Amino acid sequence: MKWALAGALAVGLCTAGCVVGPKYQRPSTPAPPAWKTEGPWREAAPKDAIPKGAWWEVFHDDALNAYEQLLLRANQSLVAARDRLDQARSLARVASAGLFPTANVDPGAARIRYSGNRPENTEPGVALTETTYQIPFALNYEVDLFGRARKALEAANASLQGTAADLQNVQLVLTAELAADYFSLRELDAEYGVVQESVKIQQEGLVLVKHRHEGGVASGLDLAQQQTLLDSTNAQLFLTQQQRAQYEHAMAALTGNAASTFTVPDSPLKGTPPAIPLGVPSDLLERRPDVATAERNMAQQNALVGFARTSFYPQFTISGSGGFQTISIGSLISAPSTFWSLGGDLLQPIFNGGRIRANYAAAKSVYDQSVANYRESVLDAFQQVEDGLSGLNSLSQAAETQTAAVADARRALDIANDRYTGGLTTFLDVITAQSVLLTNERLNTQLLGQQMVTSVYLVKALGGGWDASAIQNEQVHPTASQIVQP
Repeated sequence: MKWALAGALAVGLCTAGCVVGPKYQRPSTPAPPAWKTEGPWREAAPKDAIPKGAWWEVFHDDALNAYEQLLLRANQSLVAARDRLDQARSLARVASAGLFPTANVDPGAARIRYSGNRPENTEPGVALTETTYQIPFALNYEVDLFGRARKALEAANASLQGTAADLQNVQLVLTAELAADYFSLRELDAEYGVVQESVKIQQEGLVLVKHRHEGGVASGLDLAQQQTLLDSTNAQLFLTQQQRAQYEHAMAALTGNAASTFTVPDSPLKGTPPAIPLGVPSDLLERRPDVATAERNMAQQNALVGFARTSFYPQFTISGSGGFQTISIGSLISAPSTFWSLGGDLLQPIFNGGRIRANYAAAKSVYDQSVANYRESVLDAFQQVEDGLSGLNSLSQAAETQTAAVADARRALDIANDRYTGGLTTFLDVITAQSVLLTNERLNTQLLGQQMVTSVYLVKALGGGWDASAIQNEQVHPTASQIVQP
């Protein structure tokens, strides 16, 4: 029997060569030859490429590096994404099992009493009781004549690679969110320092007005106006602390910590955004994990179109069974107790109410949707990079102008103080100059924070140093050892 089964399997394997369905080709997506926005701030040498994986190292901030490592170890959304990848890998192994035969053994024993009045009884009225022992084996193999199992595995592998790319996208989104929160918090630390400095200046102004008021030189109105400005500025300190606390709590959640036990030490934001190497726009198709996810989904749907198309063709199944059966356990494993059977089954759909054709049309429609989604993801990627480029360009120019504005405001405050102490103007000019200086210094600090956050999102838009080759080896290959895997 085993030689007959082996021969049937060999015939099946030799005939399993034809694969129906469309061959996958990635649709064309026109890419611009160059980025629209240009600026000297983004010049970078080839050695300054965005670090693969640890893209945040481009900012050269040790504290940020430490927080990102915490996120990679403890973020629960990232843990869930890794679990989804493990699930997809297992499902791909399930799909690969369809390429191999299945074998089962079902040993059993039964005590049976037959009726004495059964029709075939040669001794009417005499019942029969006997015990039956058996060890049956069964083997089934659906020959993959038209690539049904191979298309299922192709779809599962594409889904697996898409899930791997999605894991990288989740990691990129989370690490970018953490970096943006980190720089926003540092900007608020710097802004808090600016407001504190303004409080100090306004307190000195209040002391001056009090002395002049006591000497009869300044009016009570001057004193009240300065006190009002000081109280308002102190209120801004509390609002800045409240904003900082929110970013600190967000960082706690991202790094897998309870907000009540997580503290970020004060450290004002300094420095300038790093130079970010861009490459050409067409590189973006290989550097964005979300684009890779959309592309792999498209490949999966293309394979499922082929899978649906195989339903138009015959399904050929080879089956065999055999084993031992006896009424005496002592003679169970013996030649006379053996039994076997071998056969084949060919199923060809004829009439099914158009079900197969409708399923095939539905699969093609889903594939067309995936093509549109892929092209949309590419357009979104180009938009996000251009948004980052134009945003950084505008912020860079605004920061230069704002730095000059701060210097002008300081000079205006000095002049107002001199004119007031010389009796040439009212104290309202000093109050106005103090308010203008505070506003401009805060805006200057905010612009630096916006530059850093926009730099983070530009790196994210560029894929964070990732490339599509990272998921090429993430696939399941059928192996001969699977034949005997339980």
